[in-house]
Amino acid sequence: MACSSCSCAPAPQKPNSKFRTALWIALLINLAMFVVELIGGAYAHSSSLWADSLDFFGDAVNYGISLAVLGASLYWRATVALLKGMTMALFGLVVIGKVIYAYALGIPPEAMTMGVIGVIALLANVVCAVILYAFREGDSNMQSVWLCSRNDAIGNVAVIFAAIGVFGTGSLWPDIIVAGIMATLGMTAGYQVVSKALSERRLQLEN
Repeated sequence: MACSSCSCAPAPQKPNSKFRTALWIALLINLAMFVVELIGGAYAHSSSLWADSLDFFGDAVNYGISLAVLGASLYWRATVALLKGMTMALFGLVVIGKVIYAYALGIPPEAMTMGVIGVIALLANVVCAVILYAFREGDSNMQSVWLCSRNDAIGNVAVIFAAIGVFGTGSLWPDIIVAGIMATLGMTAGYQVVSKALSERRLQLEN
């Protein structure tokens, strides 16, 4: 068990130029993959790729926020986070609309394209996680950006399994199920971010 005493816990790292550089690299990788999955999802008629592109977009915004607010007050961090949360929730609704549209068309997605892009996305998140690994013991902001990339690999694996399911069954249901789950998680996360941001802004205005 990790030591819970303040006296024996090492002091967290502070943001520095190396952390800023790592954030920029992660930001560019996530923006690139957002575009790749958005276009690839449209080409392959894959709702799960669209849903995963939402995740990359959210992470890119998260890294951008981390860069922009390294020295900002809580009020402005919360204000930017509020915009991020609203965007995430809106994008989740768009993906749900895409799922409904895909179901109405009844066209199975292109499994090979899904699988290839899913593997590329997984590698992209692994690269980001490796780059940010050195900052995993930093403050909450530094820890959160590393955990984002580490946890996002789960979504990429889900897309790969959806591609395998589509390939094996010839059905669009594996793609729809994964996309629906990821879009719901995106909307839930957006709601949580908005709620916390509003609470932090209110607290700052009262003080």
